[in-house]
Amino acid sequence: MTEPSKVIHVRNVGHEISENDLLQLFQPFGVITKLVMLRAKNQALLQMQDVNSAISALQFYTNVQPTIRGRNVYVQFSSHQELTTMDQSTQGRGDEVSKPLFNTKYARVQYLLGLLFRAAIYMTAVVSLTFNFQSFGWLCRFDFFLPFDIDCCVLSLSSLDELQVNYNNDRSRDFTNPNLPSEQKGRSSQSGYGDMGGMYDHQSSAAGAVPYPQMGNAAAIAAAFGGGLPPGISGTNDRCTVLVSNLNPDRVDEDKLFNLFSLYGNIVRIKLLRNKPDHALVQMGDGFQAELAVHFLKGAMLFGKRLEVNFSKHPNITQGADTHEYINSNLNRFNRNAAKNYRYCCSPTKILHISSLPQEIVEDEIVRHLEEHGPIINTKLFEMNGKKQAHVQFETEEEATEALVCKHATTLGGSIIRISFSQLQSIRESS
Repeated sequence: MTEPSKVIHVRNVGHEISENDLLQLFQPFGVITKLVMLRAKNQALLQMQDVNSAISALQFYTNVQPTIRGRNVYVQFSSHQELTTMDQSTQGRGDEVSKPLFNTKYARVQYLLGLLFRAAIYMTAVVSLTFNFQSFGWLCRFDFFLPFDIDCCVLSLSSLDELQVNYNNDRSRDFTNPNLPSEQKGRSSQSGYGDMGGMYDHQSSAAGAVPYPQMGNAAAIAAAFGGGLPPGISGTNDRCTVLVSNLNPDRVDEDKLFNLFSLYGNIVRIKLLRNKPDHALVQMGDGFQAELAVHFLKGAMLFGKRLEVNFSKHPNITQGADTHEYINSNLNRFNRNAAKNYRYCCSPTKILHISSLPQEIVEDEIVRHLEEHGPIINTKLFEMNGKKQAHVQFETEEEATEALVCKHATTLGGSIIRISFSQLQSIRESS
């Protein structure tokens, strides 16, 4: 194993990734003094001001997959202990130049970004520790003391017989008294990811209650989005069931709805309403996943109809002969790598990402498999971590959505393929 160094080696740096993208990835951990872009090798070398900053960065990205512009990058300590600034004339021979980046003004900006990042991780810790302690019994109260050290957390017994909590907010909470004020009178309440609201509520133990722990998803979200939530997402919804209306009843079935809604969370069950053929109920794994589905799918076009997606008044869907069960389906996307999947949630786009392709596949086979759903204007077959994947671009978002709901989890070349929406603006951005 390479010994710690203040120089970090970054792999899988595609041509679409800029120097600023790399700086933003590592700025929260300390001052960056030098940067080398090795374009010919799709790699980069980045020197932190000290070894401890580099260690903090690599420790964090051991648990959270770093992604830039939809591409996974891989980081490790470099065998170099120091980067030297080379003569600018070497650049013409294809070599990359180490650029000194440090100055006082830049260091102050990086320091402030680092503070913001640590604040985001602090909010993640609030959520994560709360969930972990609830695994051992009913958690009555918690209180966090600042400064909070994310690098070293020690558990020990307190000398206090009972904890006194005065406010319910992101730093303290009394679960036995939800009526406590959020702040001292006269101070405004500051909203943020730590104020999880409904995410602290217990799941119902009634029949049909969802087995997915909502707090666990909150921790995964925090890791995926750096402690914050996507714009327009509150994180406080506790309703798991979604009502979908204005469906095309001649072309929609439960499996097609599963393929679409499973992009935003695990599916428990789906029910088409026989008395209202253009309506369906979809029960998601938890309230947050339901909120993602409502947010990203409201107004989406499918089979010539503009979908209306809202929260249902029903807390869950009762099991019965007219419901389809998906709770144990191995096609649910959020059983593993939840943080990574949340990161890729988006509204329908024209470009599909296809994975789990057979190694010997060619682009023409992919086109033939999907072209019945609309004209395909561009494709790109590529390899990531030794596995074949593809991007396929349709003329419209509706055509791409139809291809996804009809062809996700179908067999192509002997493999069951997986399809999701890509956040790329054009296929030229991929490599």
